[in-house]
Amino acid sequence: MAIYLTSDWHFGHDREFIWKARGYSSVEEMNEDQIDKINSLIKPEDDLYILGDLMLGDTDKGMECIKRIKGNLHIILGNHDTQNRQEKYKELNAEILGWASVLNYRKYHFYMSHFPTLTGNLEKESLHQMTLNLYGHTHQTTNFYEDRPYMYHVGVDSHNGYPVLLDDIIEQMKIKVEECKAFL
Repeated sequence: MAIYLTSDWHFGHDREFIWKARGYSSVEEMNEDQIDKINSLIKPEDDLYILGDLMLGDTDKGMECIKRIKGNLHIILGNHDTQNRQEKYKELNAEILGWASVLNYRKYHFYMSHFPTLTGNLEKESLHQMTLNLYGHTHQTTNFYEDRPYMYHVGVDSHNGYPVLLDDIIEQMKIKVEECKAFL
């Protein structure tokens, strides 16, 4: 079993500034490619944390897409996850975690939210002593918020549509901490 994270699928969001910016010619092409990319990595026994904004626009179409995703789904709510969509998520075989949740893994402490949240600092000795923020929302194409090694963007826009393995996030954070320490 592996743990993956992602956010901001925006299934059904038929606006060019979403699908065209991601390199697609239509929202349908984006939906299908994202489903293929996610399912190419996720096994049925894997945990997939989605940090908000699963869909926008046609809720029924969005739900059709989400139901095709493999793995054990854990949903953190985002700004586009309206009350109506939250009710629809209850139809899924998924854990709905609310607006934020904590995940402890291999002695690391993660605060997962849709929005970037200041949670740690470099005054600590190691990443194990920090509360590390995993977030979406910004649609940035880089992995770290303002180059901070304890704030990691899991959104599809910085991972070419793929979910990211939690172990890979930890390794990238370790490298970023060392890079930052070199400048102190």
